[in-house]
Amino acid sequence: MIKNIFTGLLVINLVGCAGYADFPQVAQTPAPVNVVGVWMSDGPQKSLVNPAVIASLVVNRAGDTLDCRQWQRTIERRGKLTWRGEQLYNVNVKNEYRKITVTDDKMQYGSLTMRRVAKPTQACQAFVVYANGDYTFTDRPVPTTVPQANTHKQSSVISTNK
Repeated sequence: MIKNIFTGLLVINLVGCAGYADFPQVAQTPAPVNVVGVWMSDGPQKSLVNPAVIASLVVNRAGDTLDCRQWQRTIERRGKLTWRGEQLYNVNVKNEYRKITVTDDKMQYGSLTMRRVAKPTQACQAFVVYANGDYTFTDRPVPTTVPQANTHKQSSVISTNK
């Protein structure tokens, strides 16, 4: 009896190990035509931490993705599209899989409802370059302005060693 319980628990644990592949091993697929472009969250949604959060997903033809969220700061995560059976997923560098379904210019992305837009938000544009009819993703540009030197007078400290 105990042997059967132990075997059952072992099988349950091993089944849990057969999960998703890690991000570097995931096979990237080119994006279907109806998925390519810029998608933005369609109003406040329960799955976002605050109603003011704006979620964007940019997908290029090669299947590279940029998931960009902005609220108090901008968070961007690179990813890639992959198929699991008959379902399209976006997997990001944190190994988070989100299901993608597109119908009539509305996208279900994980638990978000998104709509197609012309371009990403201002904060997300720092990571996206549109050239030759497709998107590429870059690191945040380095500011070109040189920080100014501190012009405040500093008090001098006199130390006395006794």
